Amino acid sequence: MLPKKPAEFDLEDADAADAAPPLDQSVLLSLVGYNCRRAYITIMPLFEKRMAKFELRPVDFTVLSLLKANPNINQKRLSKAINVSPPNLATLLDRLEQRDLVMRQRNPQDRRSQTLVLTAAGKSMCVKAEKTAAELEEKATEALNDAERAQLITLLQKIFISSL
Repeated sequence: MLPKKPAEFDLEDADAADAAPPLDQSVLLSLVGYNCRRAYITIMPLFEKRMAKFELRPVDFTVLSLLKANPNINQKRLSKAINVSPPNLATLLDRLEQRDLVMRQRNPQDRRSQTLVLTAAGKSMCVKAEKTAAELEEKATEALNDAERAQLITLLQKIFISSL
């Protein structure tokens, strides 16, 4: 008798896995980090797919959103807020500036330093991207009611804000 082809093994293994009882994940499911990571793994591919139409990576979206809400901040403050090293942020800002989304300008209070602002195109894109992100969040958290969603956000923020 000839040995089975690899594809046949896969099908049989898949059938056996479907019939098997679910794996015991009780320890993992009791861990905040594990649950956060699983939620992240579910949401991020959707986020990246929807931001692709704007050609924005998650960090680009974060920068645009922060600059929209906080015009005229300096690079050092932005770097600290998003936990990106100044050289990496400079590269990111160069890319956004080349796309005419962000502009560096002289700080009116201290002409030796620069502040960051969104261009008109950057503001327009940011508004659309934020709307897309909000719609995605609604879809991703549709199993939660509004109070549960607000509570989840508050609890997660308690974890990372306390570490700042």
